[in-house]
Amino acid sequence: MTGIEPIILFGIILALALNFVNGLNDASHSIATVVATKALSPAKAVLLTALCNLAGPYLFTTAVAATIGTAVIGHAGLTPLSITVAMGTAIMLVFVATRSGIPISSSHAMVGGLLGAGMAVAGLSVIIMPSWGSVTEVVVYGIAGAVIGAIALGLFTASFHEDARFGAMLGALCGASLVIPIMMLLGLVQLSGLLAIVLFIFISPVIGMVGAFVFDVIVSHLFRHSRRNRMRRIFQPLHVLACLIQATAHGANDGQHAVGVITALLVSSGFLLTFAVPDWVLLSSAIAIGLGTCFGGWRVVDKMAREITKIRPYQGFCAATASSAILAAVTHWGIPVSSTHSINGAIVGVGATRGKSAVQWRVVQEMVTAWIITIPLAVVVAFVMYYTVDLFLVLL
Repeated sequence: MTGIEPIILFGIILALALNFVNGLNDASHSIATVVATKALSPAKAVLLTALCNLAGPYLFTTAVAATIGTAVIGHAGLTPLSITVAMGTAIMLVFVATRSGIPISSSHAMVGGLLGAGMAVAGLSVIIMPSWGSVTEVVVYGIAGAVIGAIALGLFTASFHEDARFGAMLGALCGASLVIPIMMLLGLVQLSGLLAIVLFIFISPVIGMVGAFVFDVIVSHLFRHSRRNRMRRIFQPLHVLACLIQATAHGANDGQHAVGVITALLVSSGFLLTFAVPDWVLLSSAIAIGLGTCFGGWRVVDKMAREITKIRPYQGFCAATASSAILAAVTHWGIPVSSTHSINGAIVGVGATRGKSAVQWRVVQEMVTAWIITIPLAVVVAFVMYYTVDLFLVLL
């Protein structure tokens, strides 16, 4: 036993605790719509979601774990103490948010924690910054997408004698957000690391909103002559299936947080020579997020499924389908994102089909504010906490 081993063990425990808290907080993201539409009882929804979260990390590659462990902070900033402080910061922020009923992103709290603690160790140079070429591509494609979207939706809304200015603004937002993943699918843009994480804070909820909105409009048109009872019989089981797929994708992305952190911790302490995920790390991380899901986060369920907008089973199906597609895609690309962002955007999208007044925009504004400040807040807290803990250890 060496003197550093207790801090390594403590760091592993905190990383697994983060996955547990992630399941506690993010369980609500996968079951919010299915509970709100009464497609499943809360108990059944939580149990099935826990099983799907447990299976998720085994059904995808470990690309998300590699991004967390190798593409955010350089090796000099990844010490056992900095990683442990980062995990403590993320757990504290997520726990406080969960108790307050605010669905923040544990992914971004963790990334902010790694950035803050890493900078405390080795300064700003430790951050793995994107290349100027990647930034230029994003800016050029983003501007082009915004212009095309603004013109298209502006003309479309004007043709129906609606507010063309609002349509142009919405089109610009959608165009700028949609063009990046489209270019990634076509292989014209390759994004990773911190740039991809920051961009998808904004891209994932917008895609969720647009995808769910379009899907809802199509389904509503196809079943416009169907009775409500028939719609419920058709879409309740489909809604449950979509939510379970979404929970699996959530487990695959968020379940890899502890995987990446623990593996980086083992590499930084010399227990591993390369970033290769051990089987026990993957298993323990999956169990942690599954157990966290079992305990649920009902305050966040209420805010997401009931306060944002009232939805019907077919709308829950549309929202869950759009969200699960986003989570599966970004997990394949190795981008740690927030299921909070994608499902909230999707819920807003289905609510907006009934008009702007159907969405509680005050609640949406509160959530967006929380999303934006999560990483900067985590950076500051982790930076201060690192020096505090380091001073305490020196004085011992």
